[in-house]
Amino acid sequence: MKTENAEFARTLSLLRQEKGASQRTAAAQLGISQALLSHYENGIREPGLPFVVKACDYYGVSADFLLGRTLSRDGTTITPEELYDISDEKNNSIKGGVLALLSKKLLVNSIGVLFGLLGRTGNREAIQSAAGYLSTAVYTVYRRLYDANPGNDPKFFSVPPRHFQAGLHEADMKCCEAELADALSAHAKAKGPWPEMTNDALARDYPVLYQSVLQVIHNTGERVTALSGGRKKQEKK
Repeated sequence: MKTENAEFARTLSLLRQEKGASQRTAAAQLGISQALLSHYENGIREPGLPFVVKACDYYGVSADFLLGRTLSRDGTTITPEELYDISDEKNNSIKGGVLALLSKKLLVNSIGVLFGLLGRTGNREAIQSAAGYLSTAVYTVYRRLYDANPGNDPKFFSVPPRHFQAGLHEADMKCCEAELADALSAHAKAKGPWPEMTNDALARDYPVLYQSVLQVIHNTGERVTALSGGRKKQEKK
């Protein structure tokens, strides 16, 4: 029977893999059998508090992080005021309250990290493809907002409304995504440089901005998982 806290099981497994320890080694260090650790990592059984404490000490994380209550390994939480904004709009007010401010900061900070990592590959094709993909996403949101107001002139955009409604912009994003995959695949075959993307490296290189990336990944993961869960419920009916 699967446990309710799937995030705990996933995190426990990822921490062990990140540490480079086998299940047998980790289990020995944690004072349990390999079979029991496997059950914990697969969400079959839930551990008691003594194990959680040992695991936190062994992996160097907080209990809140291990239990999926925070994205920060030291247990701290993020507030809109604590998110550092790297854009040039620091002194500009954003109408829409805290949600708009937080959403903007999360995305601006995450994109800053993303292009920092892409820049370290030195692969121009990958950078251009990623920029094209994200630019089309911005275009799509802006156009949806613009088109929703019937008072706006539909001729403002060069792409005709019928082409937009048919999803031509989505085709562009797919092409950019395919070009990005091809560029990175070619980069790997050419044994080009890669940025270090371990948690410690990212926290070191992007000490404040990395928190935003974690939040975006977490939020997106929850939405995608919810979609998967919805499909499973429909299949059972």
